[in-house]
Amino acid sequence: MLQPATPTRTDMIKLHHLNKSRSKRIIWLLEELEVDYEIVAYQRNKDTFLAPDELKQVHQLGKSPVIEDDGLIVTESGAITDYLITKYGNGKFAPEAGTADYVDYQQWLHFAESSAILPLLLKMFVLKDGAKTQFLEGYADAETAKVISYFNDRLEGKRYLVGDTLTGADFMMSFIVEIVKNSGQLGHFKNLVKYDEQLQSHEKFHTANELEAKYD
Repeated sequence: MLQPATPTRTDMIKLHHLNKSRSKRIIWLLEELEVDYEIVAYQRNKDTFLAPDELKQVHQLGKSPVIEDDGLIVTESGAITDYLITKYGNGKFAPEAGTADYVDYQQWLHFAESSAILPLLLKMFVLKDGAKTQFLEGYADAETAKVISYFNDRLEGKRYLVGDTLTGADFMMSFIVEIVKNSGQLGHFKNLVKYDEQLQSHEKFHTANELEAKYD
């Protein structure tokens, strides 16, 4: 539950949020966990699209999301998701450790920020640059199609990625769905369309959208 940023409470999770970044899914997770937290918002440079130097005072790389909790600074979306669910989930949002579902769950946490995101970002950068490439454009297109088709296939007959219930895997992969949707390609993947609708059935998914818009 989002709390006012002032006065700051020492026992409250602090989320360092950069507009147009991957931290919306962390907002959604925090809302679902129903923990007290505050958002410290930062704005990208309108010309360079880079994060402000103030974020580097939190973490050397100046990336977002970053959370502060109990004296810890935690970076990387997958690690933050794992940390928050382990500490505050009370058995929700993750399968039981040691099970096959848990192995699958962990794979999705890593997949979201490695195999899935790399070709999508590469494709975005190639389009933004506009220069003719000898290799990258075709590679990005082929890898994007491969990754999204795999994602779509894994959702066949399923509402969620793991165990027919909302887990950290879904929080993480929601960003991939959003990129595909914003590119106008979602309609080509019937399972992703249904999955997107399932994610949107959660009230706090929309709360996260509203909060992201507030700080954009």
